[in-house]
Amino acid sequence: MDTCPECGAAGEVPCEELFGRLLALDHSRQAPWGPLHGVAVACYRLQHPASLTEGSHTFLLELLRAYVGGGAEAATRLTEHARRANSHRVLRRDRTDDTPDPRAPTGFAFTVAEVAADGTFPAEGHPERVRSWSEATLAAWRG
Repeated sequence: MDTCPECGAAGEVPCEELFGRLLALDHSRQAPWGPLHGVAVACYRLQHPASLTEGSHTFLLELLRAYVGGGAEAATRLTEHARRANSHRVLRRDRTDDTPDPRAPTGFAFTVAEVAADGTFPAEGHPERVRSWSEATLAAWRG
């Protein structure tokens, strides 16, 4: 059994592989996985901070707050708004700092390993596990 150095998950299957399995289900766009794609990506990235650059955590935390406070519909509205803003027609400042965010916590009470349950991300209970994942991620980032 291995322990993830970023999120603290212990398991036979590495987090990256579990996340790949979840993404395959998410991209099917079928419930219960598809509607929670943005939330799952936010949780994973916030729990694996090597993927974060300074300041990139802000939107991800906002997305999780929207989800926990208003459900999947609130998260979807926020991601749709962000998707529309992520256009070649919208003038944005270029990012130049690729330094990992130093405020990222390590060790989480609920990780992708728990969401995976038996490694297959079973449909039954998936939304509840994603909610627990979101709440644990937010709690850790609050400090």
